[in-house]
Amino acid sequence: MACVYISEASILFPNWILNTYFAMKYDYSSNSVPDFPLTNDPLGETLHQLRLDGSLYCRSVLSGDWSLAMPVMADKLMFHIITHGECWLQLEGEAPRRLSQGSLALVPHGRGHTLSSNPTLTPTPLFDAGIQRISERYEVLEITGDGEITELTCGVMGFDQALGRQLIQQLPTLLVMDQLDECGEQWLQSTLEFIACEARDLKPGGETIITHLADILVIQLIRHWLEQSATEKQGWLAALRDRHIGIALRAIHHQPQRNWTVESLAQECGLSRSGFSARFTHLMGNSVKRYLTEWRMRLAHQRLRQHPVPLIVLAEELGYQSEAAFSRAFKRIIGVSPGRV
Repeated sequence: MACVYISEASILFPNWILNTYFAMKYDYSSNSVPDFPLTNDPLGETLHQLRLDGSLYCRSVLSGDWSLAMPVMADKLMFHIITHGECWLQLEGEAPRRLSQGSLALVPHGRGHTLSSNPTLTPTPLFDAGIQRISERYEVLEITGDGEITELTCGVMGFDQALGRQLIQQLPTLLVMDQLDECGEQWLQSTLEFIACEARDLKPGGETIITHLADILVIQLIRHWLEQSATEKQGWLAALRDRHIGIALRAIHHQPQRNWTVESLAQECGLSRSGFSARFTHLMGNSVKRYLTEWRMRLAHQRLRQHPVPLIVLAEELGYQSEAAFSRAFKRIIGVSPGRV
């Protein structure tokens, strides 16, 4: 892995981190359908579309016996970076997981969980633990007692891009990264030290720095999991990796407004109509027509949540000839009419 040394910050960063930062810094999306970078890497495009919106960060310094109950946060990602010491993370109904200094944990589906010095302790709800609000997006928590000190930087992130949501749905209930190769270990440690320093001092611009670095860490953790799950033989991720079906999915994601047919998509990826249809269904567990409709409706739902748009305009942008046909498809897939979003 190639690395870049930034002397001003005294931090070693891989090239991909800098590329990811600039991809997040500049919004390439249009007002209608997503604008993807020009690449033949469907998984890379998916990560590009995972535009995270850090809504809250908290630095915690905890010692003695402590246990915190993290609340359920629907449609949010929650992450924990252990910058000093160690602790336990436990999802309800699952075994506790020990986290040590340098560990990065992600709870991608917003499930409630506990963080503790000992998993046998009775947890205190997070908002009853004495959190100090420093700013609209930054909080501090300190619990003092006899025993080892644990320092954490935690955050809550939202995401709204349709393709990003599709990716998040594929993730397990908990992701933990605590082992990397030599170069990866260097940038992870440097990044964690930088976040810890910014969280401790909170100089002007500190929240912005923490936000961008946390985004990068979360995306790297997801990328690490994607690399580890490359053996999956079926499902959306397997279809993205497939050299034929991945092309079809990329075409649908790029141009959902086109009048795609099974024949035209088969031609895009160099397969016969029957061979393409069978392969798509085998990998996805769904027909290509159904997937195309679902994808269009996800985009429509996202647009309607962001700001009002005339239904006929939205229908035409997504390849429908009439508002009525679009509305029927929307209600069938989303479960409510477009006017009720």
